[in-house]
Amino acid sequence: MGTVIDLLIEHDNPDPILVEVINRLEVYERRFSANNSDSELMAINHQAGIRSVIVHPNLYDLIKIGKQHSCALDSHLNIAIGPLVQSWRIGFSDAKVPSAEEIEKRLRLTNPQNIILNDAEQSVFLTERNMLIDLGSLAKGYIADLIIDYLKTVGVTTALINLGGNIVGLGPVGHGEKRQWQIGIQNPVLARNEYITTLGISNQSVVTSGVYERSLEVAGQTYHHILDPKTGYPTDTDVASLTIRSDRSIDGEIWTTRLYGKSSQDILSTLNQLENIEGIIITKKGEILFSNGINQK
Repeated sequence: MGTVIDLLIEHDNPDPILVEVINRLEVYERRFSANNSDSELMAINHQAGIRSVIVHPNLYDLIKIGKQHSCALDSHLNIAIGPLVQSWRIGFSDAKVPSAEEIEKRLRLTNPQNIILNDAEQSVFLTERNMLIDLGSLAKGYIADLIIDYLKTVGVTTALINLGGNIVGLGPVGHGEKRQWQIGIQNPVLARNEYITTLGISNQSVVTSGVYERSLEVAGQTYHHILDPKTGYPTDTDVASLTIRSDRSIDGEIWTTRLYGKSSQDILSTLNQLENIEGIIITKKGEILFSNGINQK
């Protein structure tokens, strides 16, 4: 999945449960990956402009969620952004700055309305050749929720799942008043594991997006990996990182991606209108902004 994964559970017989979790993670990687040419997702992409593909219910569900939020007004989430991601490939060894002509050409292939879904068949059709669905902005949250759902079915009541910065804390932990998992929020201008604050969670998720994670430097200019689906270039914002706390991890993925690219004040205003979605914004100037739900606590 392109990241280090941490799994921590409390159970009388944890080993077979952890083995099953790892097996499921491998299945999910083969299902949702846009970087594995043999994945179930890539079967859809290979048939772009040719025919529809019947897919696993989990994959269909996530694509349907992704299309809904990609088509939402003023959303920075776009699961049809695959052609642009593959053009830049920031975070991979062959990363490059594409030409303006190439970006314009790829932009024409990123209309999420051209993802045609058939609920009866559970099939997906991309209407244009060379279209590419990329679920990288959503898959880890969806997978984390699936893993937590499985752990609950086998009697696990305390767990911490960390899929490379996408974190879910199941149940209360430890002793004392709070009994919450304390999650460190990375200082975006310092080395990894240098935290600017902590956020307590219990049966909740924390998802962070930031421009500091992956970047490409060419001719003295730095390009980060979060692309603006409207321009095709790395998004321009005063925000260095955005952290969302939510009940479900997929919601954290949705809202970090939908909002990243807006100004810090616009993001804060939106967060304060969302139910059960809270956030911490760290600006490039080092300011820390809290949504009302976190401020009150």
